[in-house]
Amino acid sequence: MRGTTMTTQGMPGMDPRPSGFTIGTYDTYLEAQRAVDYLSDEKFPVEHTTIVGNNLRQVEKITGRLTWGKALSAGAASGAWFGLFVGCLLAIFAPAGSSALAALVTGLFLGALFGTTFGAIGYGQLRGRRDFTSRTSVVATTYDVLCDHRFAEEARNHLAKLALKGEVSPRLPDLQQPQGQPGQAQGQPGQAQGQ
Repeated sequence: MRGTTMTTQGMPGMDPRPSGFTIGTYDTYLEAQRAVDYLSDEKFPVEHTTIVGNNLRQVEKITGRLTWGKALSAGAASGAWFGLFVGCLLAIFAPAGSSALAALVTGLFLGALFGTTFGAIGYGQLRGRRDFTSRTSVVATTYDVLCDHRFAEEARNHLAKLALKGEVSPRLPDLQQPQGQPGQAQGQPGQAQGQ
């Protein structure tokens, strides 16, 4: 079939490329989400809108130093939780007359022991190359709300009312240039449109 993407089960799927006119640009995802939510509240056909994150960046927030003590205690804690889970299963399915408490304690102890061992092995393999802990997330610098060209002007009018309420104030680009219309090439990430 031409012009339709197919999923592995042979059912028509959504084209993942965003298309439409940019009806508002927001600094945070929550602002873009609020704009689409407002459009929904106004009975606007929101199925014709798309939220697109621009200039994606991977951010790694360093949370602290990683030492032998932290690596071993983290391994012991995660192993203990898993061991407690296994101990609960053993206690539930244990034959009559056996001690459920013994199954829980044994699972907890063996889980902590194996967790500590695996924590030590994992930290030892790093050889001092990554002596810190962190959380990683992907964030966008701005979020565009796109809309099908047939509904773009109506959507812009609704968003202007929302901006007048002082809740969310988008940067409103010109409606002359649609993004990603079928058959048009998209710019590379980080590349300005029209270059």
